[in-house]
Amino acid sequence: MQRIKEPAVYILASAPNGTLYIGVTSALFDRVQEHRDGQVDGFTQKYGVKTLVYYECFPTMDDAIRREKRLKNWNRLWKIRLIETVNPTWSDLFDLEHGIRPCGPVGQRAD
Repeated sequence: MQRIKEPAVYILASAPNGTLYIGVTSALFDRVQEHRDGQVDGFTQKYGVKTLVYYECFPTMDDAIRREKRLKNWNRLWKIRLIETVNPTWSDLFDLEHGIRPCGPVGQRAD
């Protein structure tokens, strides 16, 4: 299966309303898989943050990095509301067999 490579910001959670992690990548599927496999040392590994609950895709890495920085400055309630606008049940958007849905309803924000 060919993996889609495009700049993206993503949010992982340990559980619904649990610990959140915001990251940026150019290869979302591969990066989420690394988090799940425990290949990313640090925060996500320490706190078991592995569930992909939100992502946005961007035309350039610079755009994605700008958005990541903005989201990291948001308060927790705003982040939870953002997740719940597109994923109210906090479903895992990552599927090892089928991959991650291409950007569509989740992730058209580029403000």
